[in-house]
Order: sequence, then structure tokens, then C-alpha cells
Amino acid sequence: MRILNRVRPVPALCAGLLAALMLATAPSLEAQIPAPPQARPVALVGGTIHTVSQGVIERGTLVFEEGRITAVGADVAVPAGAERVDVTGRHIYPGLIDAHSNMGLFEIGGIDQAIDLNELGPFNPNVRAHVAFHPASRHIGVARSSGVLVTVSAPTGGLISGLAAAMMMEGWNWEQMTVAPEVGLMVNWPSPFNQRLYTRGIRQLRDFFAAARAYQVAHAATPGGHATDARLAAMGPVLDRQVPVVVSANELRQIQDAMDWAADEGIRLVILGGRDAGFIADELAQRDVPVLLSSVLTSPNRAWEPYDAAYSLPARLHQAGVRFAIAGGSAAAYANRLPYEAGAAIAFGLPADEALRAVTLRPAQILGIDHRVGSLEPGRDATLMITTGNPLEYSTVVEQVYIAGRQVDMRDAHRQFFERYQEKLRQFSAEEEQVVSP
Repeated sequence: MRILNRVRPVPALCAGLLAALMLATAPSLEAQIPAPPQARPVALVGGTIHTVSQGVIERGTLVFEEGRITAVGADVAVPAGAERVDVTGRHIYPGLIDAHSNMGLFEIGGIDQAIDLNELGPFNPNVRAHVAFHPASRHIGVARSSGVLVTVSAPTGGLISGLAAAMMMEGWNWEQMTVAPEVGLMVNWPSPFNQRLYTRGIRQLRDFFAAARAYQVAHAATPGGHATDARLAAMGPVLDRQVPVVVSANELRQIQDAMDWAADEGIRLVILGGRDAGFIADELAQRDVPVLLSSVLTSPNRAWEPYDAAYSLPARLHQAGVRFAIAGGSAAAYANRLPYEAGAAIAFGLPADEALRAVTLRPAQILGIDHRVGSLEPGRDATLMITTGNPLEYSTVVEQVYIAGRQVDMRDAHRQFFERYQEKLRQFSAEEEQVVSP
């Protein structure tokens, strides 16, 4: 038997009192307000500038105006009327890039309305992540405080999930925050553990790409006279090699088959995940197939693997000459851990400079956004951070970030809760002192 609880309607007055009570008892957290566009030139003077692409400049000056870097060097003149910021003793780095995330598409697990990651059906190349990006996500501020200033937000689900977008972590809406709306077509390579389903999945991929090519030919032959198919039309930039195909593949067989498939199709391939990439690093380097590595801070999946299989993988790929970036886990709530994923790789053989590139310039180059972010050069976006040291180290504090020249509010949810409970500790300590005192 099923018993239904009958809930009586709450009168409007009672509902209003209830809402007021909830607001009064809720934690006094302030929402971070997006900063206005840069109003005048800013000069960061006296700091150590880590350009990533052009080496390190001691006691340098970096100038940016209207959101773009205009000058970087040791003998740069500060423009008249510029805001001069003394950063002596501090370090300036380009913002870190989370090369694969569900940032802005995932807010609270278990609540469907807060998750917008996939659409129905196996083929959705027309899905675009940037238009679904939630600009007020609480995860954004937390990630920024660790130096993650650009995220590549990607849909999931099906065989072809849709188009990932590079998003800056500041702004009122997705239009302001979009760096590039199409940086990769997300493909989930079939699982190899069921041969029948594996073969069928690859055949479906090949058939869909063949249909997309036929559509492209038919549409070009009869402009305006051919019925439009949004899914097939979205494949145009991929088939023309303007947009790479980012294939999620971890097993050795998956990676090898994906490379052969991409060569047959004549498309640009990027491997996402790449757990077994170290076993075929030479082939990846020879074919110039870049890899977006998933979590470095993880344990082996198989009993026969050494404990440091994931920790040392970046170093092994670097030694083989493979182009790679460290993407970390895709969860938005843990995007703030990205710098420590790269830091762990340093402890297991990856040179420190390469680890920094793996979360700045390398993902920007692989995904075609290096003309805007990933390094500190004139003409690039003023998307950077001021720190007390290397951002890949736990002890480093990110004191201030600028995104496209906007000075960002640094009081994220974690910091506000820290301050809240610091005050609680102070008050309780004061009360105890009063009790103990005669």
C-alpha cells in the first residue's frame, strides 16, 4: 500500500514569512559581481614575468589596455594616465587553461535542472556548449582563485556529443565569456570490452561521417535547394579540418583504432584521456597526434601497473616528443585542483617549465586559441595572475587575477566560508576566555 502525504496550501502571508526567515538564517555570502571592462591602461611594475613563450623577465613591466597586452619587458615605459600597480616581489603568470571540463554546464549533482551536459541520441554535432554556459556558477570563482582563468567546457553523451567551447571565467553572460565557440568536436570512442558493440560503434561513426560528406557535396551542388540538416551541417568545419575531433580514448586499442580512423577520414585528431598513451608514445609523436591527459593524481586501473603509472605519464610523453596538455578531471567542482595535477607530474620527472606549459600554452596551441591566451605577449588577452610563487605549488597564493583586462573579485565561495568560520572561531575563543577569566 502506498500512503500519500497531503500537504495543505500555505497562505500567501505565511509563505512570505517563511521566505523571509530562510533569508535571515542563510549564510551571509556575497555573490561575486563581474568586473567592468578595463577603463584605462594598467602597468604591473617590478614583478617577475613568466611569459611561458619568451622566457622569464626579472623586475619587468607588463602593460595592458582595453583588455589586451600592449608591452612586456624590462625597460617598458609606463603610459601616461595608466594605473601603476607595484608587484615587486611577486610573480606574473598567464592564466591556466582547463583543457576539458564541464564548467558552466554542471552545478549540483543529483539535480537534473542543474546539469546540462548531453542531449538525446548518439549523434549531436550541432550541440554548442557556449550557449548553455552558466555565467554565475559558484565553481567559477573557486577555480579562478587557483589561477584557472580559461576553461574548455564540453558536452558529453552519445557517440558524438557536440562542440566544446573555450570560455573565459569572467563576465555577465556567455556572449562576453566566449573565447572560441568551436574548439573541438567531442567524440566518445566505443568501449572495447564488447567486440560486437565495439565494431558496431565504429561502423556507426564511419557511416555518420560518410553521410556528412555526402551532405556537404549535395549542399554545395544545389545551394539553397537542398533540405537543411542541422546535425550534418555542423560537420562542415570538422571535415574541412578547421575544427579538430577530440576523441575520448584510454585503452591502447581505442587510441590505435582512433588514429587509423582519423587518418582514413582525413581529419585532425586529439586524444582525450590517453591513459595508455605511454605505450605508443613514439607512434603518437610520429603521427603528430596531441593528447589531453586526464587526471595525473590518480591510481592505476590495473593490478599489473606500477603505482606511478599516471604520475609519470606526462614525463614519458615529453621524452618521446608527444604534444600534450594536462587537463585534470572534468568535474567543475574540482577545477581548482588543475595546478596540482601538473605539479605532481614535476615530482615524477616532468621538467617544471614543461609542466607550466602543459596547463597554459600547450592546450592553447592544441585547441587553436594561442593567439589569445596561454602566454604573455603583446597582442594576447590580458588574462593573467599575480602570485607569491609558482602556481603549481600548494604553498603559492594567487593574490589577484585579471581576465581580458578586468580586475576580478577574488572573494570566492571557499574564501567567504573560510572567513566566516575564522570569525566563528574568534568569537568562541573570546567567549571561552570570558568564562575562564575570574
